[in-house]
Amino acid sequence: MNRILLAVLCMAFVSYLPRVLPMALRKKIESPFLRSFLYYVPFAALGALTFPHILYSTGHLASAVVGMVVAFTLAFRGKGLLTVAVAAAIAVYLCQLFLV
Repeated sequence: MNRILLAVLCMAFVSYLPRVLPMALRKKIESPFLRSFLYYVPFAALGALTFPHILYSTGHLASAVVGMVVAFTLAFRGKGLLTVAVAAAIAVYLCQLFLV
């Protein structure tokens, strides 16, 4: 139980520190490279965490790839989140229907 509590406290500290540190320092980051790096980190982390689960979210790799291709295509064309999600789900459903 103590190890679990210690782990939760460590995770809370690690996630809380990056949020409080910029407010505590109150210094604007001047480096354009560092500013752009910090701007894109959340997108890169989300992509790295999400992408592997896309490939294993269905029973077949083929239907997952079809859904991913449909979602990426619609997203790059500027469609909204709801449209992308529904179209990808329908594509996966149809692909699963023909695979089974």
